Amino acid sequence: MHLVAIGGSDAGISAALRARELDPATDVTVVVSDEYPNFSICGIPYYFSGDVRPWQSLAHRTHADLEATGMSLRLNTLATSIDVAGQQLSIRSSDGNESVIAYDELVVGTGALPAHAGIAGLDQLTPSDGLHVIHSMGDTFALDRYLEARDPRTAIIIGAGYVGLEMAEGFTARGIDVTVLQRGPEVLSTLDPELGSSVREELTNHGVRVRTSTVVRAVEKDTEGLVVHADSHGEPVRLRADVVLAVVGVRPNTQLLESAGATLGAGRAVVVDELMCTGLPHIYAAGDGVVTHHRLLGVTYLPLGTTAHKQGRVAGENAVGGEARFAGSVGTQVVKVFDLVAARTGLRDREAHAAGFQTVTTQTAADDHKRYYPGAQPISIRITGDSEDGRLLGAQLIGRLGTETAKRVDTYATALFAGLSVQQVSDLDLSYTPPLGSPWDAVQAATQAWTRATIETMVTA
Repeated sequence: MHLVAIGGSDAGISAALRARELDPATDVTVVVSDEYPNFSICGIPYYFSGDVRPWQSLAHRTHADLEATGMSLRLNTLATSIDVAGQQLSIRSSDGNESVIAYDELVVGTGALPAHAGIAGLDQLTPSDGLHVIHSMGDTFALDRYLEARDPRTAIIIGAGYVGLEMAEGFTARGIDVTVLQRGPEVLSTLDPELGSSVREELTNHGVRVRTSTVVRAVEKDTEGLVVHADSHGEPVRLRADVVLAVVGVRPNTQLLESAGATLGAGRAVVVDELMCTGLPHIYAAGDGVVTHHRLLGVTYLPLGTTAHKQGRVAGENAVGGEARFAGSVGTQVVKVFDLVAARTGLRDREAHAAGFQTVTTQTAADDHKRYYPGAQPISIRITGDSEDGRLLGAQLIGRLGTETAKRVDTYATALFAGLSVQQVSDLDLSYTPPLGSPWDAVQAATQAWTRATIETMVTA
């Protein structure tokens, strides 16, 4: 049997590896549009900060490692069309030569593309002009060359999401004066503003200028450099910088599957079922180009690297005759911003209420370990639960680096996956020793606060 996987990132490589693991007799070909298969795009900001060097360290596996599994890599090769009935994939190599590959099963992991968010100029300016995106190793090298050649002193980052904030840290580490522009009222809009404000404070404490409620309209280049035109709190502003980085989100890359007849759904991503089937015969899809089955929301679009890995593994297993199912996501995310860690899982109050839940949300702060042991630091935690049945719906956390905030959000993620109530989280038998925790862990101090607040609400209602 011949399995063809399209995409050299998380989904495509995971599918290929799983197929070879389960059936070493399967002939696996991976079609990769560039020459950097299985590189960690999530690690790129740490290359710019200098924490990760050389760039080859970003490879999850080397080219040789991948080929040692028995897969064949077709690098610098673009998949151009799918003949569904004939089970053939048309491809074009970097020298322009076109050919076809016959397949028995096909896994499409074409991922996502950078979004422009309606900002004029983003589709016209190039890295040589000083306008950059960060979405691939090619983008990384283009930005690195620009920084080395031009030695910019000022940078504007459009977008205060995960990558934007990580790159703000990376630029700052290189001595660049950074301004971050965010269209919403607070940075890191995946958190409630009550916690996002702590992230903004961390940025400003490290010299990053932050402009919230700032909607970028256009980026242009004049004789003096780059100019960003925006409305800030309703007033027009004109900002200059030596380099501009646009990280305003992504859109699913669906052209290949859409042309083949696949159905588009949430976020205009390709519809797949829990088996990662597209509905087209012998074609699976996974990763940032497809919808996500969320355990609380149902079908949505939520592009995450962890999800792409899992979906790709399911697709690869089923392509060789398995019956694996993607168990669903709860949207667990974490980011380090200088010396602060922000994390979330599940739903925020607004999201849960929109999904039809009757919600109560509380915020509390609890030390990461016993205060009498030196170095204790508070973790701010927001808990959202259903006031009718007590079910845990989501959690958001902010803590200093070293407080194990990332691992604590994983406790909530596990509880969400299992459908636990808030009270059941309080009942969990969690580890304790004074240097690392408390008899009631911070995770449970927050759930207990939620239970008290819910009882008080019922009493006063």
